[in-house]
Amino acid sequence: MNNKRTWIYLLVILLAIFHQDFWLWNDVRLVFGFMPVGLAYHALYSVAAALIWALAVRYAWPSLIDEEKADPHWEANGPSRPTMTRTTSYWDALGC
Repeated sequence: MNNKRTWIYLLVILLAIFHQDFWLWNDVRLVFGFMPVGLAYHALYSVAAALIWALAVRYAWPSLIDEEKADPHWEANGPSRPTMTRTTSYWDALGC
């Protein structure tokens, strides 16, 4: 396992630990004068989660998925989902 993938796993574990914000349950302070501090914490937590998942996609994405598309058999037969053109809608492409 490479070093970047290990760091991503550790960040995900830390994210799971910090999701339990029991230290803010009884805090009545407001952020920006209107937002409870617990809600502000979770807003920042959501941004951190999005950044960590972006890093996971960039550095810890399984290479097998990309190799599947590089397979000549894959290219010859195409994907197993319907394709759409500009003139067909999503529902037409699915045959509904």
